[in-house]
Amino acid sequence: MSSMFGRTLLGTTAATAATAVAGSIASRDVDTRWYRRLRKPSFQPPSAVFPVVWTALYADIAVSSAVAIDELESEARVDEATYYRAALAANLVLNASWSWVFFKAHRLVPATVVAGALAVSSADLARRAALAKPAAGAALGPYAVWCAFATVLSGRIARLN
Repeated sequence: MSSMFGRTLLGTTAATAATAVAGSIASRDVDTRWYRRLRKPSFQPPSAVFPVVWTALYADIAVSSAVAIDELESEARVDEATYYRAALAANLVLNASWSWVFFKAHRLVPATVVAGALAVSSADLARRAALAKPAAGAALGPYAVWCAFATVLSGRIARLN
């Protein structure tokens, strides 16, 4: 591992960890009476699935983004690396925001809008990573798919309630 990659990975890991912490603080309300009383669709995964999936996805985001950023910088595609960092930052803000809108504010329709924006942002991040290094883009594919699924799930919960 090069020292440049190590520094980039440290930065992307810190950013994704901060996102995970912010989201988990808001998600503590998952065991509240309000949440338990919500009608949920039959396709909602068991609650134990979410922390496992999100832990894997956050690790994926950190590593794949570091790979993409370092690849862009090693090829002197500095503007693209800068835009990737900005897209990653926006994505992580959307990511953490969903939990606050859904669990803390109890705003189901706005949470669905945030989830949709996150799904689009995640697909864009995968696209940007693929332009840098195809394997990094492919690795981010599951994140985009999960965010699209989360949008459908969030929208269905909003409709049921």
